[in-house]
Amino acid sequence: MTHLKTLLATTLAVLSFSAAAQTSVQITDPWVRATVPQQKATGAFMQITAPKAMRLLEVRSSVAGVAEIHEMSMADNMMRMRQVKEIALPAGKSVELKPGGYHVMLLDLKAQVKAGDKIPLTLVVEGEDKRRETIEVNAVARPLGATSAPMPAMKH
Repeated sequence: MTHLKTLLATTLAVLSFSAAAQTSVQITDPWVRATVPQQKATGAFMQITAPKAMRLLEVRSSVAGVAEIHEMSMADNMMRMRQVKEIALPAGKSVELKPGGYHVMLLDLKAQVKAGDKIPLTLVVEGEDKRRETIEVNAVARPLGATSAPMPAMKH
């Protein structure tokens, strides 16, 4: 009987760890702006929704030497871009990374990013319990002039 209890306890522990290890953060519409030849930087954008209060701490990509979290904001009547350490992800609320706001800068690009390319991104988030989760995302490269989601087809 003791052996059965030990087996049951071990199984439950493994199952609960496995469930905790699965990310519950939702990433929607991840995309990257395509580049021209020799361009060394571009932006990555998406919506992030966390089920509990979390923070986006880090982004990595194999296509760039460096990936940084940035924010665009108005200061002294000028739009300025600055690196930020993290982005707060309030529980149950979508945070949009978009042109002109929070976004990811991919710097020191290793090759041109062409429209249609799938760009791997690794996001590192942390909950209030200090437990970190890693989320793998494939962002699709959109044409150079893209500023947001593609417009639906219009009928005239």
